[in-house]
Amino acid sequence: MNSPPATTGRENEAEHAAAVRDMFSGIASRYDVLNHVLSANIDKRWRTKVAGILKETLADPEARVLDVACGTGDLSIELKRSGSASIVGTDFCRPMLAIADKKSEDSSLGIPFVEGDGMRLSFDDETFEAVTIAFGLRNFSNWEEGLRELHRVLKPTGKLVVLEFSSPIVPGFRQAFRFYFTRVLPRIGGMVSGSRGAYEYLPDSVSRFPDQNGLAAMMRQIGFSDVEYKNLTGGIAAIHFGTK
Repeated sequence: MNSPPATTGRENEAEHAAAVRDMFSGIASRYDVLNHVLSANIDKRWRTKVAGILKETLADPEARVLDVACGTGDLSIELKRSGSASIVGTDFCRPMLAIADKKSEDSSLGIPFVEGDGMRLSFDDETFEAVTIAFGLRNFSNWEEGLRELHRVLKPTGKLVVLEFSSPIVPGFRQAFRFYFTRVLPRIGGMVSGSRGAYEYLPDSVSRFPDQNGLAAMMRQIGFSDVEYKNLTGGIAAIHFGTK
């Protein structure tokens, strides 16, 4: 049997990226409302914890922090409000960035938002003291290559912080959450957003993503040191962080 063309993987990754971009473009106008309602506003506390991990970096007015896959800008805004460092947000979904721009303008924060692909960032090597990504890594077409790109733009000793859905660690809670996540959430999300497929994609993408230990191992393999993680809300989500 002949081997598949060498371009097949790249073509599949491009198709995946285009599908994810289209999906998020379609739900952008309802994205924030659904996030906060479906998570009972827990997502806001999770972002506050990300800022807490970067407290020292954010306090440095000379530091630059890149928020990758920033979506509608919630984490970028939390980071900016938590210190005096310069914050830059980037995402490949223009409708999401338009909302992020409006939020930044309304709050007079002046955060620059740059349209771009997290797999191929338009920044030089070793540009940032810290890089964050919240609920975006699992949407990358290639998680390892995505982590390498985040590693590339970090300065030596720079920190990466990843906030992502993960695997609940409490047995009884795990089953209850899985039922909500796979049965209830897609139905409500679909009714409100008009795109049930987007909210069916969410639990599917989480189920395929590495668990806490798997992501930590992947970060170490890429070259991050001092990798740790903190479970949030019984492991529904986790914050992973490491140093270049």
